[in-house]
Amino acid sequence: MAINLSKGQRVDIGLQKLGVGLGWDPSSAPGIEFDLDASAFMITTNEQVPTEKFFVFYGNPISPDGAVESSGDDRTGGNSDGDDETLLVDLARLDPRIDQIVFTVTIYEFAERRQNFGQVRNSFIRIYDSTNGAELCKYELDEDFSVETAIEFGRLYKRNDSWRFEAIGNGHSGGLETFVKKYASAYS
Repeated sequence: MAINLSKGQRVDIGLQKLGVGLGWDPSSAPGIEFDLDASAFMITTNEQVPTEKFFVFYGNPISPDGAVESSGDDRTGGNSDGDDETLLVDLARLDPRIDQIVFTVTIYEFAERRQNFGQVRNSFIRIYDSTNGAELCKYELDEDFSVETAIEFGRLYKRNDSWRFEAIGNGHSGGLETFVKKYASAYS
């Protein structure tokens, strides 16, 4: 049975091949389109990606080690009853320099469209076994992010020789550039 996580809660993963599903429902206001983008920052002990190729998103859909792969860009959201975007992770293929993978969601063209996460409902991140689809844990974002346009949803991190997942749920103003400056500053 899947574990429902609260902000800050952590859980052991115990999987080598997993999926990270992210989902949301955009505002129901007619004529307003939302394009949310899921990304993964594969970082080392210095809290930075080793090269820009370790930043996985719709423009760079697979990491150089083949360990993280994006499902692509769902430009409208709410098109499914489940995950809108997925990142597949194979920890066995992970570059040994990587000790964390941070999962983010940002709103594309948030300023032009005057959008924020307060206009998005039912946002979640879930970890599941990619070999059989069994859900391990899920974190539902239940805060009202009325000005935030970028969210750090969660992270996988290595502790001793095992991997854990932490529900983060931190909101930021700014788009994808916010996280690029934070985790890939040498390449921005």
